[in-house]
Amino acid sequence: MKIFLALWYAMKALARLAMIGMAMAVLGSGSAHAAPASAPAAGQVQVEVVGKGRPLLMIPGLNSSAEVWRETCLALKDVQCHLVQLPGFAGASAATPRPADFLSTMRDQLLAYVQGQQLDHPAVIGHSLGGVLTLQMALKEPDALGLLVIVDALPFYAGMQNPQATAQSVQPLAEQMRTAMLAADTASYQAQAEAALGPLTATTARLPELKRWGRDSDRTTTADAMYSLLVHDLRSEVAGIRSPTLVLGAWASYKAFGATEASARSIFQAQYAALPGVRIELSAAGHHFLMWDDPQWLRGQVQAFLDSHR
Repeated sequence: MKIFLALWYAMKALARLAMIGMAMAVLGSGSAHAAPASAPAAGQVQVEVVGKGRPLLMIPGLNSSAEVWRETCLALKDVQCHLVQLPGFAGASAATPRPADFLSTMRDQLLAYVQGQQLDHPAVIGHSLGGVLTLQMALKEPDALGLLVIVDALPFYAGMQNPQATAQSVQPLAEQMRTAMLAADTASYQAQAEAALGPLTATTARLPELKRWGRDSDRTTTADAMYSLLVHDLRSEVAGIRSPTLVLGAWASYKAFGATEASARSIFQAQYAALPGVRIELSAAGHHFLMWDDPQWLRGQVQAFLDSHR
């Protein structure tokens, strides 16, 4: 019972204020010219290229399929979308050998893709875990990327409830969470994971698909990714990012926890305080999956940001 309580607590803490991607993707619709940009080995980052125009790397969140971004991609003008599928999520083969640190490994694979495809300062949009990866990419190679759009992600998740927390201080909790996730039986694990999905989208028709993508995700990859999110504190490091950055946040689903737009904005502002020139915008009604719940607002924000930096 203690294992399941620890798992529940960790998931609840990470889900609060819609900052965690305990979520999976929905299949997109529409048609466009699409071609694989690379043929990576199983267990590596995979990328599908859609359309023509300015390169835009689109990174999904925890347990999500690349399809989470397809509808947004098709709605944007004059962009060539590079839809990323992270290994181990939504049915994709897990990375082998198991990465020592999930985020750092994915960061390096994505930067290698940018370099290998000779993308000239591509814009990057990342949701949740994908937003953290976007920050990490820009920190490691500050001159390689163009505009950054961070969708409902924070530089240090563990600092939401306790701003005094450090990567070192939360490591025991993070390890406890990972151990609990890996030890739980399948039925209990799925029940706990699916219980965390409700607040993440206001579009209830997406929930069955979210659950399916979650069931298709590799549990070890999910546990390692969540651990990695908790023990990386980028709050001061973001000062080294040189790209213009737009942060799009959600808060409405967390009114039940006492959140207000003002309190949510204060969390974003505190976490991104060191990032030069960052612009923070909050959706009035959307939940964590802003690309579904407030699609016109999100697309308008992204398109205007792209257009203003030609």
